[in-house]
Amino acid sequence: MSWRPQYRSSKFRNVYGKAASREHCFDGIPITKNVHDNHFCAVNARYLAIVTESAGGGSFLVIPLEQTGRIEPNYPKICGHQGNVLDIKWNPFIENIIASCSEDTSVRIWEIPEGGLKRNMTEAVLELYGHSRRVGLVEWHPTTNNILLSAGYDYKVMIWNLDIGEPVKMIDCHTDVILCMSFNTDGSLLATACKDKRLRVVEPRSGRVLQEASCKNHRVNRVVFLGSTKRLLTTGVSRWNTRQIALWDQEDLSMPLIEEEIDGLSGLLFPFYDADTHMLYLAGKGDGNIRYYEISSEKPYLSYLMEFRSPAPQKGLGVMPKHGLDVSACEVFRFYKLITLKGLIEPISMIVPRRSETYQEDIYPMTPGTEPALTPDEWLSGVNRDPILMSLKEGYKRNAKMVFKAPVREKKSVVVNGIDLLENVPPRTENELLRVFFRQQDEIRRLKDELSQKDIQVRQLQLELKNLLNSPKNN
Repeated sequence: MSWRPQYRSSKFRNVYGKAASREHCFDGIPITKNVHDNHFCAVNARYLAIVTESAGGGSFLVIPLEQTGRIEPNYPKICGHQGNVLDIKWNPFIENIIASCSEDTSVRIWEIPEGGLKRNMTEAVLELYGHSRRVGLVEWHPTTNNILLSAGYDYKVMIWNLDIGEPVKMIDCHTDVILCMSFNTDGSLLATACKDKRLRVVEPRSGRVLQEASCKNHRVNRVVFLGSTKRLLTTGVSRWNTRQIALWDQEDLSMPLIEEEIDGLSGLLFPFYDADTHMLYLAGKGDGNIRYYEISSEKPYLSYLMEFRSPAPQKGLGVMPKHGLDVSACEVFRFYKLITLKGLIEPISMIVPRRSETYQEDIYPMTPGTEPALTPDEWLSGVNRDPILMSLKEGYKRNAKMVFKAPVREKKSVVVNGIDLLENVPPRTENELLRVFFRQQDEIRRLKDELSQKDIQVRQLQLELKNLLNSPKNN
């Protein structure tokens, strides 16, 4: 794609990125060094959550947004997982509820007390066991409360009804690790990118694959639905190992509408789409820049706008929901950038320059709010409903405070589609077998060292005994 901006009539042509000053950043955070391709960060209008480096098990911080500056080393953590935390996501309808998944094969739901954590939290309000291997992704349903999806390294996608604390559906159409999941606007379709080089559009309640693309030339890593346009955008790698983006018609995945090469760097490209402004943001893992484009329904479909540049590389990016933005500053998007080398979380605001200080209705249309449109039973029965919209004109106000009630249940076998998920363990992948092999080799080495130490001790004792027996006193 040409780097030259295409001069055309657009209200977002001059959008620019503004990094927060140091006192408005979050400093002193031991950001995880895990190489899993996730953001390790989640943000809503009240809290910022970051996965941290920890010894033994996994943990993450939850910090109130107003508590900027340096974070103390002994700041309370959520540390109930027995393995590394791989993904975290805030509930879109209940602000103090966050879901996490881990290498310990569990998905857990945590309730943050009012005012944030005062001590380490080890007890989750709900523990979900159904995957037989580590769980790499979690995703909340966009219009239904208490419906959560999780994707594991057992190639399964589980749909959890948190009202009962059980899986209600297992999507079993993938033949390798699921790299990314994305819902469309009303949550009736799920797009997945998989390591088997296939892009799929799935009907989540039935598990039926509606469309499938074999991406051998464009190896898909990430996928995102472009709002209600019936289009998908994917990021991936070409056959020449250059970073690419591709635009697809969700009803026909035989060929992409367009394919554009970005650059020759190696970091994974994360796509972020803002349905209100029709803007697409591309941020590469390990890059310091964020490119942004405008999406249109007609050719050329994708128009390059500008690029935010920074010398500090990003490990991941959290995104603020619309109702948490500063409307008075004409802020249309906000990232929270993880800078591992500095232990820093840096907010970056995308701003439309306007001279007027009044509310700008053209850049703030009605947007999905914080009230669910459906109950879990309605959605599971086949009902689809668009999100309930809210206006940002009067500022963000929550009308009714929803409360999460964890179901009371005993641990038992998890049977979905007639299969006990905890008993039916799939074959291991090549990487996992290698990991087990090296772990066993380390254990054998350790045992050999212990035996050699014991052998030396035995010889020393034998020598001492011999000396005692041959001493003049014994004679």
